[in-house]
Amino acid sequence: MHRHRLLALSCALFAAAPSAFAGDTPAPASAGKIVHCGHLFDSAGGRMLGETSIVVRGERIESVQPGRIAAPAGADTIELGDATCLPGLIDSHTHLTGETSPTGFSDQFRWNIADYAVRSVVYADRTLQAGFTTVRNLADNQNESISLRNAINAGVVPGPRIFTAGMAIGSTGGHADGTDGYRQDLQGDPGPKQGIINGPEDAWKAVRQHYKDGADLIKIMPSGGVLDESSSADNPQLTIEEIKAVVTAAHDYGFTVAAHAHGAEGIRRAVVGGVDSIEHGTFMDDADMKLMKQHGTWYVPTIIAGKYVEEKAAIPGYYPPQVAAKARQVGPIIQQTAGRAYRAGVKIAFGTDAAVYPHGENAKEFAYMVGAGIPPAYALQAATTHAAELLKKSKDLGSVEAGKYADIIAVHGDPLQDIAIMQKVDFVMKAGTVYREGGREVHP
Repeated sequence: MHRHRLLALSCALFAAAPSAFAGDTPAPASAGKIVHCGHLFDSAGGRMLGETSIVVRGERIESVQPGRIAAPAGADTIELGDATCLPGLIDSHTHLTGETSPTGFSDQFRWNIADYAVRSVVYADRTLQAGFTTVRNLADNQNESISLRNAINAGVVPGPRIFTAGMAIGSTGGHADGTDGYRQDLQGDPGPKQGIINGPEDAWKAVRQHYKDGADLIKIMPSGGVLDESSSADNPQLTIEEIKAVVTAAHDYGFTVAAHAHGAEGIRRAVVGGVDSIEHGTFMDDADMKLMKQHGTWYVPTIIAGKYVEEKAAIPGYYPPQVAAKARQVGPIIQQTAGRAYRAGVKIAFGTDAAVYPHGENAKEFAYMVGAGIPPAYALQAATTHAAELLKKSKDLGSVEAGKYADIIAVHGDPLQDIAIMQKVDFVMKAGTVYREGGREVHP
């Protein structure tokens, strides 16, 4: 109860702050904006176009025209010179309410939920400044990402458009059980309200609780994970019956289901159970890949997370010993798996597991994808059209086209020739509002 009061206080503080930032609320009527780009990445076609003018009115793109067009009277003109414009990027796997730290495991006994909520405002802004205008937030502590989403949508704080899963759903002692590693008198017995299920009936109750709480989608944990104090990163932790119950309930309520799964058996169960995406997929085998293609299941690799935990596992004391051991096991494999999945024809959407590494460094994933043998154009599509399709928001997001949200970013250079330039975003517009220009943050 104490944590719930703190969360309410944190949300009240958000609401009391001056509304200095625009979210997705309608912009005042005006003659609009003209964005002049030296080049435009056509995410639908996977190709680079030449000089382009983008006409923006309010939150939406009114038209996209080749060449340089004259601005109508009263319109604001945004000159981006020879820069390359792209659709706002989508990270399909983030955790905006936390961030990696050598004290992370002890912080949970000192911090209140309000501490995580307040810090999330900083992480959200960093993510937006890096060119990611939309994210899926795949699990938090106590639904604080729902409050963050609401504050951004209300224009109270800046940040990406958030689709959040709230708390993850998993089994007792599994990767979703936040009491793993606690001494016995602190463990308690988390249940469906906290996302912990043991049987199909619990699964239905957990999904319905998420609907009541205001989540946008569901995240489940059908296999072990790295950053918990259990012994396995890849053992199966949900039955097929439990997974099917979650998916059936979720689809009843219009939710998609993302499945954290490292192990081959956990992946198989999740795909057979009907999930929409597999996250991480480290030990995915050929049979899993074939099954995913048959079911049309999306794959979100999160290579950067595996690389980062492997690096930090070499630093004594950064992680508890059990976590460090699992990080050394997963890190060297995850990039190879992504390359194999691409060559096998599995559908890939961009995602990073932000929070496992510092927020704002999301675009490093592009270089890791290309290093795995994924072409640069496909990697960019994974973060635009593919991710929008996974979200079921293709009508609004994923490409620079008339009628869609005016989510536009720009970089200097050609990312199809040098994907690393995606880490140096110069311009960010979200829903018609500019948040970054000339390489500097803008406060609308």
